[in-house]
Amino acid sequence: MASNNGRHGQNSHRLHPDVLGGKPCIAGTRIRVQDIYQWHELQGKSPDEIVSSFPQLTMADVYAPLAYFWDIARKYSIRYDGRMSRSKS
Repeated sequence: MASNNGRHGQNSHRLHPDVLGGKPCIAGTRIRVQDIYQWHELQGKSPDEIVSSFPQLTMADVYAPLAYFWDIARKYSIRYDGRMSRSKS
């Protein structure tokens, strides 16, 4: 199960222009929101498997980026299959 690394209850993803080219990433790491999405949705890894592979992450660190990604995708009708594309309406 996930360890608590002191970020519990905080916004777990950050935008910072000097880290990973300004792409959203997990606070205190170089793991992008996009990475979490790819591991979970495209590679079929469970949140437990992701946390086991990256013990610096908590379950909240995994779920928050997924919720963030799906909120943005829904808002802008974006489909992600390894690259971003807008759905045609």
